[in-house]
Amino acid sequence: MSALVLTGDGVSVEDVAAVARGSRKVEIAPAVMQRLDKARKVLDGAAASGQQIYGLNTGLGANLGTSVSGDASAFQRQLLEGRSGAVSDPLPQEIVRATMLARAAMLSVGGSGISPHVFVALVDTLNAGVHPVMPSLGSIGAGDLVLMAALGRMLIGDGEADYQGRRMPAAKALAMARLAPVSLAPKDGLSLINASAVSAGSGALAVVDALSAFAQQQQTGALTMEGIGANRTLLDPRLHLARPAACQQLAAKGLRDLLARDEAPAPTSLQDPLSIRCMPSIHGALIQAIDQARLAVEIELTAAADNPLVLGDDELVLSTGNFHTASLALAFETLGLAIAQSAAACAARFIQLTGSGRNGLPRYLSPLGGTSAGFVPLQKTVTAILAAIRHKANPVMLDFLPVSEGVEDHATQTPLAISKCADMIVLWRRLIAFELMAAAQAIDLRDGLTLAPATAAIHAAVRALVPPLKGDRPLGRDAEALYATLASGAWQA
Repeated sequence: MSALVLTGDGVSVEDVAAVARGSRKVEIAPAVMQRLDKARKVLDGAAASGQQIYGLNTGLGANLGTSVSGDASAFQRQLLEGRSGAVSDPLPQEIVRATMLARAAMLSVGGSGISPHVFVALVDTLNAGVHPVMPSLGSIGAGDLVLMAALGRMLIGDGEADYQGRRMPAAKALAMARLAPVSLAPKDGLSLINASAVSAGSGALAVVDALSAFAQQQQTGALTMEGIGANRTLLDPRLHLARPAACQQLAAKGLRDLLARDEAPAPTSLQDPLSIRCMPSIHGALIQAIDQARLAVEIELTAAADNPLVLGDDELVLSTGNFHTASLALAFETLGLAIAQSAAACAARFIQLTGSGRNGLPRYLSPLGGTSAGFVPLQKTVTAILAAIRHKANPVMLDFLPVSEGVEDHATQTPLAISKCADMIVLWRRLIAFELMAAAQAIDLRDGLTLAPATAAIHAAVRALVPPLKGDRPLGRDAEALYATLASGAWQA
């Protein structure tokens, strides 16, 4: 895999996933180093002129009116120590790596004034696999600086790091990787931490996962349509042209492609339940929500979101509110609601498939009948999973208190909005596994059914992991095996 070259002109969510979850290396374009050097000179010149610069020669937050006395570089170490207030379990390594890349991508734009050697050190530690131990609770979305303090401390050799699967003092990890702790010039500490890099990095991974789960949901919905004998006129492109709602035509086309064959089977009903008949509408809204979340994340990954901001071409240093991520939080709140809608429809289709016997299917999808439980006990599990999704769909971005003596009187809760959205994707994938199992069983119980090439491949993939139900057995174990394949990426392969 070729290296990702940071140019300051853009990083995609797929780039973040490749670095965070794979072995993709990161390189720095020469133009970035020139841009950083220019910005640093502008920052140093502004400071030498006596300009008050937040976090360089002034305190932070409520200490804004206090001038930094003594060694301005020593204040940067103090700044990192004083902001290290995060608690709870460490963030997973893939999120830490995504965070490191996100901050490097943002810094490469050149608005921070960070010393070039500190920027290089950040990229070097990422490539070497030296990762700060970052406690997960502490950010309210007005920048992630309390979480990011762990990254800054690691680069100067303080705190703890994970290296080669072991947790150890950061200084030891750097030494083992043949890297040296960095020295901080004025503002370097603030430049490392005053950003929404945890939000942007974890958000990128959530978008990639949402795209993957959506593709699986489309495949599963098509398999359900085969198994239940759905009326396919609902996919007629003229219907969706008549009401061109958000991405509805795109969702309908995706289902049509999955079901495409020379001769479609006759439908078993005039109109199917709404969870089937309205799939293009539900999935179209989800496509739009994923697109908006991608846009919001990729704006952050290409943004100079620093406060203060160095405008190199204009030779100015100005205070900003660019670190505030209201649009990012809103995008993930919306994505969470769209996922909840799709998950609810997925659960409803499972209930339709496994109920009293719709469209000629046997009750509970059991070939035995009588006292056989078949798939019906799983309806409880599906309902429990959906309840957890609905709970996490509740918005959180308005839950904040004024802090820092009222200076920071607004927040976005972006990390929480993203993390609960990521949790919802995990739960939604479990529902997809249940629907896949039920749809495959329904197909097996329909005599003489010839599947479309795409749905035949989907059915075969299910059957490679889960055998048909011939008598009652622990189906939860089968659902777990199918979910693990969906979540691992092996399903797409």
